[in-house]
Amino acid sequence: MTPRRYESGEISRNGRISKSGDRFARKCLYEAANAILSRKLGVPRLREWAQAIAGRTGPRKAKVALARKLAVTLHAMWRTNTTFREAAMA
Repeated sequence: MTPRRYESGEISRNGRISKSGDRFARKCLYEAANAILSRKLGVPRLREWAQAIAGRTGPRKAKVALARKLAVTLHAMWRTNTTFREAAMA
């Protein structure tokens, strides 16, 4: 769930989320984001953050953004061998 990059000279922009990487992992992250938004599961601050994005851009983009945030959080937890802390989110 990495953003596409456009770089030319002094221009450097992030694009849409690419479909590179493990398809099953992307699917699982998207389903987790869907469950957090639709079933009121997970961290309330995380759900409110995603709902604010959904209000601006739409529910599908909010789910992808939430899935990417979950992936970044999981990677940081695995890298540092720590447990989840809600205070560190958002």
